[in-house]
Amino acid sequence: MEHILKTLSESEAYGIILRAKGMVPDVNGEWIYFDLVPGEYELRKGKPDYTGKLCVIGSELKEDKLSELFQL
Repeated sequence: MEHILKTLSESEAYGIILRAKGMVPDVNGEWIYFDLVPGEYELRKGKPDYTGKLCVIGSELKEDKLSELFQL
């Protein structure tokens, strides 16, 4: 997850990302919550939810590449 957020915060390869946030399960079954704005991101552990959620806001977003990056 750290690699994904670092890539999104430092590159325009996936579009111009203005904000991203969400909650996703990790490989150990725990949940990772994240927030991202250009050049900065935060990761934290959270309580489980029924389903993961992900929102990316920006312009010229490359949805196919984002889906591949997040393994959706």
